[in-house]
Amino acid sequence: MDIYRSLINIVGRDSVSNSQEELFIYSRDSGAQRPRRADYVVMPGTVKEVQDVVILANKEKIPITPLGGGFTLSALVVPNKGGIVMDMKRMDRVIEVNEINRYALVEAGVSQAKLKSYLEKNHPRLQHSTPEAPPTVTVVGNALIQGHGHISSRYGINSDMINGMEVVLPTGEVCRIGSSSVGPYWFTRGPLPDLPGLFIGWFGTTGVVTKLSMKLYPRPGYRELLTFSTDNIDLIPDAIFEVTQVDLLEDFFLINQEKPDWMNHVFFCLILSGHTKEELELKKNIYKKVFLEFNTLKGSRGADKMKLVEDLHPALRKRFLDVPPVAALAADFRKGGGFEYTGTILPIDKIPEAWRKGIEIAHKHGMICSYVHQILGGHSIMFAFNYSFNRADEKDVERTRKALEESNRLTFELGGMVWKGEVGAQRLAMARMDPNTAELIKKVKKSLDPNGIMNPGNWEVVK
Repeated sequence: MDIYRSLINIVGRDSVSNSQEELFIYSRDSGAQRPRRADYVVMPGTVKEVQDVVILANKEKIPITPLGGGFTLSALVVPNKGGIVMDMKRMDRVIEVNEINRYALVEAGVSQAKLKSYLEKNHPRLQHSTPEAPPTVTVVGNALIQGHGHISSRYGINSDMINGMEVVLPTGEVCRIGSSSVGPYWFTRGPLPDLPGLFIGWFGTTGVVTKLSMKLYPRPGYRELLTFSTDNIDLIPDAIFEVTQVDLLEDFFLINQEKPDWMNHVFFCLILSGHTKEELELKKNIYKKVFLEFNTLKGSRGADKMKLVEDLHPALRKRFLDVPPVAALAADFRKGGGFEYTGTILPIDKIPEAWRKGIEIAHKHGMICSYVHQILGGHSIMFAFNYSFNRADEKDVERTRKALEESNRLTFELGGMVWKGEVGAQRLAMARMDPNTAELIKKVKKSLDPNGIMNPGNWEVVK
């Protein structure tokens, strides 16, 4: 109760809770991972309040788990060792949009929908990279877990778009990182020592990011979808290579699903954009020619041939053209509403093998196979092994956990990495990691967080 009263003194009675109903919500997420109990939930409204909570946690040796939108599906913001869940939703200001220098400075609780709406209203010629996720997902959270957005095929993953940040360190100090550390602007992260990397991909184990500057990009006036399909998965790597060689895409993703039957093909979805109708038409014609020449190059015919899909259902067409594209709805959602996936980052030439073995895993556990893949700049692919389940059926949930574990192991066997992996996936990565690299991770965490209070259990070296 002393801790509870101390938290009330910091953030106010309405912004802290230890009630069972609210702890229930914060002790689990939407994925298949087992619940883990939180002891307190606190919603700071200022950087000073974040700082005071961190100082209190250090004094009392209480774990802190920072939370943005809470939609990682892999329980990254569900506390492994109890303590305080720090929900950042009250800190939701769009502080600045610098149109000429094309960046937005936002607080940690700003949602994707809020920034998107703000830009459409006040800066309609600019856009940010919007992930395929619920609109309440936070801009900061997605960037820090190295998420991707609807223009990642062109500009890279969202963590590449970070200019700088404000961070409350695990010991309570407040730091500004990037150009804002030496001047009034948040327009770049270099040329300085690249400190943002100390907080990107660390899952809140090295500090609490309270502000973030993100790059913005020109928003085109026209967008169009081109869809091609094939039944030959062995063509996928070469087709991706040829498509990305032209380098005129806004977005590029692949989808497949066993049911219904008409979805059981490999669909190549190309999102093209232009600032004029003439520019857009030129790009469409170029990519039609790319696939025509690809068929000739590969001697493709019949079922192996790349075919232009001219009769795509209007609802599906709209779904793929939306910002962000809602491609994940291709997954087989079951009664009970559970959905989980292994976000596999793979070399492109490993796609056919991953495809075949992923089907084996899904069938082994009684699931329909479905895939959604986003091409990340032509250098790698986010290959999603999708699993849906009934939340009310514990046996179904357990089958999903086993499928996730198998697809995680397959990912590493193929030379890939698991994106935003749960604790089990992190341990697989650490077990395979160069020992000196694993020791470096341990040293960085210990140096920044000597009391081990920040989201403990994540990125831990297990002997």
